[in-house]
Amino acid sequence: MSSTAYARAPAAGPDSPAPALQAAEAQMGVVTEAGAVRFERRLKGPLARVWSHLTQSDLRAKWLAAGTMEPFVGGAVALTFENDTLGDPPVPATGPYACHGGTQPLAGRVTAWEPERRLGFTFGLDKEGRPASEVLIELTPDGDQVRMVLTHRRLADRAAMLSVSGGWHAHLHLLSEVLEGTPRSPFWTVLDPLAKAYDARLPG
Repeated sequence: MSSTAYARAPAAGPDSPAPALQAAEAQMGVVTEAGAVRFERRLKGPLARVWSHLTQSDLRAKWLAAGTMEPFVGGAVALTFENDTLGDPPVPATGPYACHGGTQPLAGRVTAWEPERRLGFTFGLDKEGRPASEVLIELTPDGDQVRMVLTHRRLADRAAMLSVSGGWHAHLHLLSEVLEGTPRSPFWTVLDPLAKAYDARLPG
């Protein structure tokens, strides 16, 4: 399958989200093959600081999830998503996101560990206990910024594609804010319109 960019966000209107969210929507992910989506971002450096926000539990918790990553290929990954801590309002009590409240553990294995260059890990387990999908994050210095390419592969179906597309997009939006030192947007307020945008654009 040739690369397919998710379409750009709709033009601004009376019901459009805040300007920061409009900017985030303009960076839609790219479907690179069946079951794979890629994101590219320019983040505030230096490179060592971006790497630490990927690999150190306390820093990663500010935008994604706390938890351990053993620093070698084959090492254990044990992430703990505390989604109620990702801004105010917390996880909605009703609706499609209610099941994401509380503590959500995710296990995996490190598949790539090249400090300040490449980080890869399997992302959860399927019903047979096998790795469900895989994430690869590649970093390249770009002046005072860092170019990040994040690819999530081996996604089983459209539902999985939608889940990780909106989820990664919203989490990377928070990462950018954390690195910039700007106030962090409420995660669920960011995620909802993004999830709807991906749903409208993903074939099938």
